[in-house]
Amino acid sequence: MMGRYVEQLPDCPCGNIIGLVGVDAFLLKTGTISTDEKAHNFNTMKYSVSPVVRVAVEPKNAADLPKLMEGLKRLAKSDPLVQCFTAPTGEHIVAGAGELHLEICMKDLRDDFMKGAAIKVGRPVVSFCETVRAQTDIDCVSKSPNKHNRIYLRAEPMDEKLCLAIDKKDFDPSMDKKLRARKLADEFKWDVTEAKKIWSFGCPPDGVANVLVDTTKGVQYLNEVKDSMVSGFFQTTSAGIIAEECCRGIRYNLMDIVLHADAIHRGAGQVMPPMKRAIAACQIRSDPALLEPVYICDITVPQHALSGVYSTLNQKRGVIEGKEDRAGTPLCIIKAFLPVLESFGFAQELRQATSGQAFPQMIFSHWQLLSGDVYEDGSFVNKIVKEIRARKGLKDELPKFNDYYDKI
Repeated sequence: MMGRYVEQLPDCPCGNIIGLVGVDAFLLKTGTISTDEKAHNFNTMKYSVSPVVRVAVEPKNAADLPKLMEGLKRLAKSDPLVQCFTAPTGEHIVAGAGELHLEICMKDLRDDFMKGAAIKVGRPVVSFCETVRAQTDIDCVSKSPNKHNRIYLRAEPMDEKLCLAIDKKDFDPSMDKKLRARKLADEFKWDVTEAKKIWSFGCPPDGVANVLVDTTKGVQYLNEVKDSMVSGFFQTTSAGIIAEECCRGIRYNLMDIVLHADAIHRGAGQVMPPMKRAIAACQIRSDPALLEPVYICDITVPQHALSGVYSTLNQKRGVIEGKEDRAGTPLCIIKAFLPVLESFGFAQELRQATSGQAFPQMIFSHWQLLSGDVYEDGSFVNKIVKEIRARKGLKDELPKFNDYYDKI
């Protein structure tokens, strides 16, 4: 509220904007307030962008930490897209749609929400996703700590169209099983019986597109361990084995499971660890890969400055999608795909190359597979994985299949 003074009102007629005090404790981003019990909520806005660029913030003076926490809470409420959370490394992360969006968020945080306390902002970091490119050739076996239970699992990549449908909530855990199975069979050629036995759609907060499917036949006590296995699936897919980034587009098939007859020997502590190990082994065995976020970039530029745009895009791994001339003007619009990783400082370099005549607009478009082998030393994707692992304080050496595969 930026007004000059505050006036209290007993009631207010239509057409005015009022401030409700105390409601912010119960609403985070958006909500509907009504006294009518039959009223429906307004739909939450869907954004064409997603928060893929993140920075770590910390106070310059340690005594200002409570102010920073309060400021981050206010920032999360003020901007419907921004995400503020604490990483497992202890850093306070602010995630936004791009470099410019984060700059505006940091300015708001300093000027409006921190009340004069100074903050340090880290370098922007891009979120990646982990995926697989091939089907697992063998059943990945994992034994429970007491050696009485065994889980057999396989992984395979999912169709990108299905991933997008899950992102849009076209397929949802709350959907009717038979309708969902029929839709999957018709549109994506799934087996109907397998489609009926989908256990989970990935981690609830992000809802990243992964699927756990039960393909077993006649296994005893399976329903008793289902919740523990789904919890293990959530934890492992929200931080993959290669770089602890979210997994995306992986379908895990439960091939078989051997359980001890005594209930005390198949509790959560005996089921979750082998489930996590089996998922990790499947991921390593199925040709793991990284997905990077990509912007679609609309660049408005005069015809005579086109060469500067092309050279800048080539330097930044950009791919030109199309060029459209504006009738009656010397301007044209170039559509190009630009990896988010290369977008930092892109606008500045573009203006230098075109003498300030090009104007770029960037919106998150899709996830793109990074070419190359994760395990091949010196490859582009291997360098990125090692940078992420170093930033997160993980071992420099990548995990091996035999570390997670239990021989029978």
